[in-house]
Amino acid sequence: MTLLPGRAAQLQQMPLFGGLTESALGVLLDDSREIAVPAGAFFFREGDPGESLYVLDAGEVELTKTTQSGPVVLARLQAGDCFGEMAVIDLSPRSASAQALLATRALELSMNGLHALYQQDVEQFALVQMNMARELSRRLRKLGDRLRG
Repeated sequence: MTLLPGRAAQLQQMPLFGGLTESALGVLLDDSREIAVPAGAFFFREGDPGESLYVLDAGEVELTKTTQSGPVVLARLQAGDCFGEMAVIDLSPRSASAQALLATRALELSMNGLHALYQQDVEQFALVQMNMARELSRRLRKLGDRLRG
């Protein structure tokens, strides 16, 4: 995917891409694709293999986890949020399901793109990893606050 003028600045405003250079964004986008998911459809389901992460461009996505008492909503995500990063970090199956609540557009970033960035610029790769960790930490804190009531 070609990095369109203005797209780099737009992406750099999103938590996942904060601090990345245009050339690093270009490497990530070379192996990415834009996808549209209709309302009610799933990006992925809990237990699916995880080989990519998503950055929501438009719409709303709900993350749910299956428990003994039924599905639990973990988060509702909006434009700029990323999801699916846990499976990319720990190379494990999806730990939750991601369903579009509205018609959505998202950028799908593959593990191949992340690997290419690692090979070309390890410092920028480390920054992406740190941004993913921050996002996961924010989500865990929010979930912890909800559980405390």
